[in-house]
Amino acid sequence: MPTSYLPYTPGQSLLLPPSVDEWLPEGHLAYFIGDTVDALDLSAFYARYAAGGPRNQPFHPAMMVKVLLYGYATAVFSSRKLAKKLHEDVAFRVLGAGNFPAHRTLSDFRALHLAELSALFVQVVKLACACGLVKLGTIAVDGTKVKANASRHKAMSYQRMVQAEAELKAQIDALLERARQVDDAERTEPELDIPAEMARREARLAVIEAAKERLETRQREADAARGRSPDDERCPRHPDGSPKRGGKYKRDFGVPADSDQESFTDPDSRIMKQAGGGFEQSYNAQTAVDAQRQIIVAAELTDNAADSGQLPALIEAVERNVGSLPAQALADAGYRSEAVLEYLANSPCELIVALGREGKEHAGIDAGQYPHTAAMAVRLQTDAGKAAYRRRKAIVEPPNGWIKAVLGFRQFSFRGIEKVRAEWKLVCMALNLRRMAYL
Repeated sequence: MPTSYLPYTPGQSLLLPPSVDEWLPEGHLAYFIGDTVDALDLSAFYARYAAGGPRNQPFHPAMMVKVLLYGYATAVFSSRKLAKKLHEDVAFRVLGAGNFPAHRTLSDFRALHLAELSALFVQVVKLACACGLVKLGTIAVDGTKVKANASRHKAMSYQRMVQAEAELKAQIDALLERARQVDDAERTEPELDIPAEMARREARLAVIEAAKERLETRQREADAARGRSPDDERCPRHPDGSPKRGGKYKRDFGVPADSDQESFTDPDSRIMKQAGGGFEQSYNAQTAVDAQRQIIVAAELTDNAADSGQLPALIEAVERNVGSLPAQALADAGYRSEAVLEYLANSPCELIVALGREGKEHAGIDAGQYPHTAAMAVRLQTDAGKAAYRRRKAIVEPPNGWIKAVLGFRQFSFRGIEKVRAEWKLVCMALNLRRMAYL
């Protein structure tokens, strides 16, 4: 007896066009993102096209936002892959609703509306609060290094910049001399396009000089912040100008260390040590996560590899996004700073900041010199302090892991710290939407 199968006729066309929605199961993430975007205020997007007139018919901003957000939430960041998914993936076709923008259109829309897209992060956080997913009883903060859109091999140290600058100037001078003797060179040397060679070297020299100037400017600002002045003759001085005791500074005012590096492709990025080992051109992405449902309530970013000093900005961002301060904030030892603890001493938000690895107490703190650090050490020795800090890792580290492992976001698409900050909020918003869809 032959086996009976369900009908399978791939060559037969459908008699009636079905709804694409029938091919996507109820409760799918695409539906949630579509409904959420419909509830958000997109007036900033519409304003860009308000004066376009009837002949200007761009793709609908709501559709573009839905496609981009769903792409980020499902680890599709490339505009070419997004354009391909709109043809091949049912969820993208549901959100696109018969629209098929080209990859260039998607890329341009994202670049043009990057600030507006990042501003939606606050709306999503407020929506999570309205749904009862954010309580602001306890938050935990953490930083993670995310690779910049730049190769560390396209960076150069200050020492090498000085050497390369001298070499290029010598080569340009030699080419100029050769140009003056061009008649003899044509008879005795192989053909050489001297203007093109000079232009190539001059362009390279300009890039190096600009990077060198950025390093020196940054170093002058850092030295001035330390109380140095151009005429200090490397001698530490008191505010009244009198010399201090001790050794001299190693370098003149405004002169970077030989090992300081600058990237040619993304000058705002910095060489940072990675958690898995090695060094890369990166940014330090910061998150503040609410303990209730692990919703990211603040997403900030800096070009400073150190976390110390970032705690006030994160707490202020939480208050700005949600409208109130959390009752308690947990942070690891990377955020330890006497100046920060003093700055936040009168804040109604209770701080629990570790003073050593994994919250172990730090012995030998001088209470006279570091009163706020000593007070934190006492707080960490209490049962309540220990119990509170033990929760930190379980609250804040999973979202950073989800961003890199689940969403697959390990490198920024944009260059420049302002654009990267906006993209980081876009990524965190996508993760929040993914979390909210299944809570």
